[in-house]
Amino acid sequence: MTTIEAGAQLAKPGQEPAHVLGEVRGQFGCITLSRPKALNALSLDMIRVLSQCLLAWRDDAQIKAVAIRGSSKTGPFGAFCAGGDIRFFHQAALAGDPALADFFTEEYALNHLIHNYPKPFIAFMDGIVMGGGMGIAQGASIRIATERTRMAMPETHIGLFPDVGGGYFLSRCPGHSGEWLALTGDTLGAAAALALGLADHCFEASGLPLAWEALALLDIDQPKAIEAWLAAHEIHSFGDFSETARQIDHYFGLDSVLTMVRALEASDDGWAQRCAATLRQRSPLMLQVTLEQIRRARSMSLADDLRMERDMVHHCFAPRHLGRSASQSETVEGIRALAVDKDNAPHWNPARVEQVTPEMVAPFFTSPWTPQTHPLRALE
Repeated sequence: MTTIEAGAQLAKPGQEPAHVLGEVRGQFGCITLSRPKALNALSLDMIRVLSQCLLAWRDDAQIKAVAIRGSSKTGPFGAFCAGGDIRFFHQAALAGDPALADFFTEEYALNHLIHNYPKPFIAFMDGIVMGGGMGIAQGASIRIATERTRMAMPETHIGLFPDVGGGYFLSRCPGHSGEWLALTGDTLGAAAALALGLADHCFEASGLPLAWEALALLDIDQPKAIEAWLAAHEIHSFGDFSETARQIDHYFGLDSVLTMVRALEASDDGWAQRCAATLRQRSPLMLQVTLEQIRRARSMSLADDLRMERDMVHHCFAPRHLGRSASQSETVEGIRALAVDKDNAPHWNPARVEQVTPEMVAPFFTSPWTPQTHPLRALE
């Protein structure tokens, strides 16, 4: 086994370690996210190390496949990745730190690299898989869930939108389940993830260490080597998502967030009432921005979706079209309420869905760059 120096030794003096361990095991490049105290939340250093590993292994003929996992406080597995480091987002936005722009540009480029990776890419989606963790996992060619998987795109909770390619992969879920997941940020288990096409296989969590060790023994040049490995470890995930799917399509296929909320509130169904209550807690403005994102992305390529999302996230932290400073943005306020002051009482502006106008939403989809100067212009 060869270890690639992809951890603390790549961090500069005084900086936080990169928290990424890359190892070559047999024909596999194996990555472990190792920031368990933060549920492996991604820092800019981590994104850079991940990109370095994947680019090096892409061009290494000895590496035939890649696997990625997270770690928990008790060791490997137990948590995959909770997303981006939102406290960093808050601090950087208030300080005008240009590293914030670098974070999103480089994260989205990493998402694109994974989606287009030319070698088998296996993501062990055990435990928390949210936000930026979904951005890493959804591009994998083999996505493995477990009975501990808790999957979501919860960005509207902090006044953001489901980025990292969320527009692309959520819009391709069956029916209008992408709108439901994007707007509510609801959490999925393994069975629902499989039903919605956000996972491919289910393993038992207790068997993950054995499955991981077995990767080093695979001969990828042999036909169906990975298929045999999957068959040896896969279990059936039980659950019926059909009734929920019917409800989702009935409500989340409507033409606006306001129409959805009113229809949900008019229902006497418990599931509908819970959805309505959730939507009433989110940023009304960013709910409508998110709905527009998902519906635009449905006809976009991944590269175009990521460029659109890069435009959108710029406006989230620099909402000049609303006459606001960074400190007055919905996203900075949402992070403040959830993770900084932790009062869970964000002051959204506007305060109600009924007050959002198309003129507030449209500029989020206007690029501040020309095609020639866009930070993601190189994506194909």
